[in-house]
Amino acid sequence: MHLTSADPAPSLYYPATERGADFIGLPRLMELAFRGVDLLPLRDRLIGQVERNPTDAPALMDLSFIMCILGQPGLAAALQADALALSRRYTLPAVGTERLRVLSLMTPGSLMENMPIEFLLHGSDVTLEMVYLQPDGSMTGLDLPPHDVACVSVCESPTAGPLLAALAQHLPQLPRPALNDPVRVMQLARESAWRVLQGTPGCLVPPSAVVDRETLAGLARGELPLDRLLPDAALPLICRPYGSHAGHGLVRIDEAAALADCLAASPADRFVIAPFVDYRSADGQYHKFRIAFVGGRAFPVHMALSARWMVHYLNGDMMDRPDNRAVEQRFFDGFEQDFGHRHARALAEIDQRLGLDYCSIDCGETPDGRLLVFECDTGGVAHAMDALDKFGYKRPHMLALFAAFRGLLMRAAAQEPGALKPKAPVAGALQ
Repeated sequence: MHLTSADPAPSLYYPATERGADFIGLPRLMELAFRGVDLLPLRDRLIGQVERNPTDAPALMDLSFIMCILGQPGLAAALQADALALSRRYTLPAVGTERLRVLSLMTPGSLMENMPIEFLLHGSDVTLEMVYLQPDGSMTGLDLPPHDVACVSVCESPTAGPLLAALAQHLPQLPRPALNDPVRVMQLARESAWRVLQGTPGCLVPPSAVVDRETLAGLARGELPLDRLLPDAALPLICRPYGSHAGHGLVRIDEAAALADCLAASPADRFVIAPFVDYRSADGQYHKFRIAFVGGRAFPVHMALSARWMVHYLNGDMMDRPDNRAVEQRFFDGFEQDFGHRHARALAEIDQRLGLDYCSIDCGETPDGRLLVFECDTGGVAHAMDALDKFGYKRPHMLALFAAFRGLLMRAAAQEPGALKPKAPVAGALQ
């Protein structure tokens, strides 16, 4: 595998000198895709490796990543299952002299079901040991690799609850300290996170409710009052299939009858509804921010601008709009004095209430200046893969975030093992 002469180098994720490791890993594959490198020759090479050696688990896992990147989730899942049947442990070695060894406890599934810890550590002096757990979360008989600190990388999802609950019971068995209390990870579900954050000064978190198809149909027919499901709610609403992310299946409902179209467009058994809040800025655009919390400190991750209300970084008007990138650069460079300063109290309170060592929020700002929280997650990607010619202003801020995460791990590794110490009381429903 090699880069073409047109590819920029050196790269944070793809070192100029190939180390010849058996396992390529997701960060390098994703950056190749970001650069527009054709992954098909690499796919074919890995297929050849597997044909010659069907027990080559790293090649199967890399193939799974490539198929996911190429938009073939079914094949990606099948390849991952084949890889995990051979091995549940995958290693991304440190660059240079190893200073730390981190154990990432993960779940099988799509890329969004685990914290993207690889992106935070890749290219560093930290070796990452990734272990995919069984669904029951049991560590009995599991041959865990040596490590200095562990991290619960399993994200909140409709299917992860039993695994996270089991992890909460099994973590005290670990010989070293562990980050990200799984009980608190479970609180990040949309239908519970708003209750955790309700009443945060300077912050608006719209209520969310999980409803089944029959209930949604009752709303569509006007047979069920909306405020019975959402306190003080009124149209318009936003509606999405339960467990969906990145705007998949998300629609705005301006009149109750339109919920019937939502039902017709999705086979999902359950949906999440919430009030729509118009967060359009004075410039007529919608601004969406991602903020990461690392060991109690807030870091900017990205800012996307669009004339459309549903904004995500990859579909925001950023790549072809130098003026929008200029706004994002001002957001990054002035974060401590501007956005971070304006919302310092709200951000500190959110971090305290969530009580996690690492997580992120996607948010906006209301016209009256409050922080509008859309989602809380441990799976929000923070990366440095963007092209330097257009997004070079992001690189120093990402490196600062990565350094803070490494520092968090180093401090945790120096602590004694034992039960996690939450920052604030866990919400009553999950005690």
